[in-house]
Amino acid sequence: MSGHSKWSTIKRKKGAADAARGRMFTKLIKEIMVAAKISGGDVNGNPRLRTAVDKAKAGSMPRDNIERAIKKGVGGLEGEIYEEITYEGYGPAGVAVMVTSLTDNRNRTTADVRHAFTKYNGNMGTTGSVSHLFHKRGIFSFPKVKVDEDKLMEIALDAGADDIKDDGDYFTVVTQPSDFENVKKKLEAAGLADPEAEVTFVPEVTIQVSGKPAETLLKLIEALEESDDVQNVFANFDMSEEEMKSLS
Repeated sequence: MSGHSKWSTIKRKKGAADAARGRMFTKLIKEIMVAAKISGGDVNGNPRLRTAVDKAKAGSMPRDNIERAIKKGVGGLEGEIYEEITYEGYGPAGVAVMVTSLTDNRNRTTADVRHAFTKYNGNMGTTGSVSHLFHKRGIFSFPKVKVDEDKLMEIALDAGADDIKDDGDYFTVVTQPSDFENVKKKLEAAGLADPEAEVTFVPEVTIQVSGKPAETLLKLIEALEESDDVQNVFANFDMSEEEMKSLS
């Protein structure tokens, strides 16, 4: 897995401050609204909505907030109109960076993303400049201390997963996007639920970074993630967990 997968894991273990939790709620509400608008408000019949709702519940978002966001998405309540935009570029050490956003103001979001790239020694690229370096995969992460590897492997592979990787303190199950829901149901039925499981972008190859470029790269990712308009940041870097923990 990419270094950014490790970065996300470290942030989860560190816990979220109130400000970070507020940003998370904002992002999840947008995702719930857009998912409901595109494919309807039935959680069981809308995989994208179900994933967003599962994340919201895992983050202790109140049920009323979730239901209100779904109603806004399907037109039951007045709400903003959000546009999905993907930005691409390069960070320090030539690391490829993809940024997905949901925004009601394209100019504001573009300016924010461009500012972050410029401030932290990166460059925004054109559409398609780095997206070919990533592919979509379903990802599940399980702490090693809470799961038996043999049991996980048996259930996941039987359900159609492609692979199980050793990611330090975690086992990561990787699936094709089309197999994600089936694998998720089988894992949940076996008591192996991962509320943060999602279909995401995984890099084809990674670039090892360390020292000052690594520090600047993590600052770039943090700056991008601090924007309420930015939903996710993907990057094809890798670095040692020890260095990442010290920089975080």
